[in-house]
Amino acid sequence: MNFPSELKYTKDHEWVRVEGNHAYVGITEFAQHELGDIVYVDINTLGKEVGKDEVFGTVEAVKTVSDLFMPIVGKITEINKKLDTHPELVNSDPYGDGWMVKIELSDASQMGGLLSADDYKTQVGA
Repeated sequence: MNFPSELKYTKDHEWVRVEGNHAYVGITEFAQHELGDIVYVDINTLGKEVGKDEVFGTVEAVKTVSDLFMPIVGKITEINKKLDTHPELVNSDPYGDGWMVKIELSDASQMGGLLSADDYKTQVGA
C-alpha cells in the first residue's frame, strides 16, 4: 500500500497536498481499498468555506456511502470534474487523478495537526 511522504493525513483517511496557499484533498489508498469500487462522488460545496472536520461531500461505493471530512479549514475553489464521469479514479489513482477538491487555505498552521505518512501508516496497521 502506498503512503506518499509529501502528503499529510487524517484519522478519517483523507490526505492533503499543499501547493502554495492552496491544497488538494482526497481519500487515501487505504480508504478506497476498504470502501471497494467507488461508483459516485457527491460534492456540492464549491465556493463554500468548510470548517475542519466538517462534511464536504460523500463518496458512494457499491455497498456503502461514506462522508468526506475536511482536514483543515478552507474555501473549496475547485471540484475534480473528472470524478463526475470517472469516479473509479478514486480507486485507481487516489493520490493523483482521484483527488476530490482544491481548497484555498484559511490557516496553514492547521497542517501541523495532521498525521505524517509514518503516523498514518501506524494508525491503519500497515
